[in-house]
Amino acid sequence: MSQLFSPLTLRGLTLRNRTVVAPMCQYSAQMGLANDWHLVHLGRFAIGGFGLVIVEATGVEPRGRITYGCLGLWSDAQIAPLGRIVDFVHAQGAAIGIQLAHAGRKASSPLPFLKDPDAEQKARHSYEDWQPVAPSAFPHDAGSKVPHALTLEEIAGIRTAFVDAAKRAGTAGFDVIELHCAHGYLLNEFLSPLANRREDQYGGARENRMRLPLEIAEAVRKVWPADKPLFARISTTDWHTDGWQVEDSVVLARAFKARGVDVIDCSSGGFAESRIEAGPGYQLGLADAVRKGADIATMTVGLMGDADMAAAAIAEGKADLVALARPALEDPNWPVRALAATGAPEVYALHAKQAGYAVRGLHKALDKA
Repeated sequence: MSQLFSPLTLRGLTLRNRTVVAPMCQYSAQMGLANDWHLVHLGRFAIGGFGLVIVEATGVEPRGRITYGCLGLWSDAQIAPLGRIVDFVHAQGAAIGIQLAHAGRKASSPLPFLKDPDAEQKARHSYEDWQPVAPSAFPHDAGSKVPHALTLEEIAGIRTAFVDAAKRAGTAGFDVIELHCAHGYLLNEFLSPLANRREDQYGGARENRMRLPLEIAEAVRKVWPADKPLFARISTTDWHTDGWQVEDSVVLARAFKARGVDVIDCSSGGFAESRIEAGPGYQLGLADAVRKGADIATMTVGLMGDADMAAAAIAEGKADLVALARPALEDPNWPVRALAATGAPEVYALHAKQAGYAVRGLHKALDKA
């Protein structure tokens, strides 16, 4: 059986295999509350055999959402709907994580499938609009809103919001928290010189720009159970000569590790200035560099839908986990299909119990046909 389908133990959590569903925004919540769409969307990946399913970027405060349709965890009322999803995913044998996030200056964006809603659509989707916040008062691009530059008091409030959301994630039963420090959102904005032009202790030198993400990681680790792993998603490079570089990510990963982070989820880009050179497995080398440079487990993501490539990434020690986003949307049964292609009999057990016996029967019938 491929190492891709071998277990991985992180603290007190053992994942049944190394396949992960990356966080994917669905823009389908109202007032930050999860609903039946989220249950079905996430539940199907657990049925399909993934080892870990991670819930989309979830705002730690209302103004931290990418859109008014994004999930939130700033209120106790948001715990139970998420807990229902947690229970279902666990019942299928998968683990579940949640990505805690703040969108920063990229917040208050329109829904990608409803960019100019009329009055009726606004009412139906609980439309909201607000001024985003950022390290500095510079917009993401020419078409974006000008953000409010955060004060020191507001920065402290955001740090507290992450901690409070982490406590709620624990109450909901999540196995993993991932801190979103990538893709041009708030914590990535603090890290990158492309967005952070502050002149206080949170700006300037790299150590200052790293300060808030590290403070949040340390504070969340203190309230997150010691037997549960903590992930951090980073943009390993800004894909810009004046931006954040891979060597910066190695330093950051070491600092995260010292504060109790267990896995670095290695993505990249996120700023208007970025010039990404995308292709199959284009971020695998980033995960490899961070894994070796910081001596920490990594997760690779980004056009990793080829099963042989995913298996090789684990077998060659370039990453410890492989995350899929759009390939998982296209095929929620990706793990069982990939394992079936190896001829491993374990594939029937990876299916949900309601399906495994039937698929085995199908294959026997086809063999006799």
